[in-house]
Amino acid sequence: MSDRISPPLDERSLHLRRLVAGAMVRAGRGHLGPAMSLIEILRVLYDDVMRVRPGEPGWAERDRCILSKGHGCLALYAILADHGFFPVETLDSFCRHDSILGGHPEYGMVPGVEASTGSLGHGLSIGLGVALALRMRKSAARVFVVMGDGEINEGSVWEAALSAGKHGLDNLVAIVDYNHFQSYGPTAVVQDLEPLADKWRAFGFEPLEVDGHDVAALRDGFGRLPLKAGRPSVLICHTVKGKGVPPAENNADWHHKNKLKDAELEAVRAALGDF
Repeated sequence: MSDRISPPLDERSLHLRRLVAGAMVRAGRGHLGPAMSLIEILRVLYDDVMRVRPGEPGWAERDRCILSKGHGCLALYAILADHGFFPVETLDSFCRHDSILGGHPEYGMVPGVEASTGSLGHGLSIGLGVALALRMRKSAARVFVVMGDGEINEGSVWEAALSAGKHGLDNLVAIVDYNHFQSYGPTAVVQDLEPLADKWRAFGFEPLEVDGHDVAALRDGFGRLPLKAGRPSVLICHTVKGKGVPPAENNADWHHKNKLKDAELEAVRAALGDF
């Protein structure tokens, strides 16, 4: 899977990346690398998979997306704004003291955000509780929890996975943004995760590995849900940190940026166009 070459980014993926880059540049800071690896995952979820109502973000029967990897919030903000949960112009206020859009997403502050995250390892536990509650209510709604690969070093993730497997929550979908890097280096060096699919299978999940930048492959994978009746699903999405901005790709130095240098800004514009 890691040797597969993803299809070229189409105009929609580039548009969403421009929204991310523009917000970060105007704020003077942000997690560019972690956001860029998420774009296609969130795009397919919101464009093709989840039942949501942007004008009624609290609709009881909505599907829920919990971005446990909260530092990748620029990608979520871009897709929420693009879908009309709040005006696109709000992205220009990212990280200002008077903005609703902080450096990590906040429930009750940002329309469409389902949980306050950023303290890593908590999203799957929250999703587990929500999925249990939805099942008790006999709701058809589903819960999608997006995690980073470095994040799943946290023991709380695996405690939640054990419980989800025990309860057979096939309305719960874990998604791993497996960009193979975390804040300061490759996951294989910091904490090797392989064999990752086997780990999830052992905890009661049904896994599927997919190219996380291949929109058609993502649509196909999400279209199979639940991957097995009576078991929670996990999509292991192989991605590239910083995808779409060549100097940022697979480069831990772009995990978080403050004040892009002129050459760095030029490289972002060369890759994405004007924003």
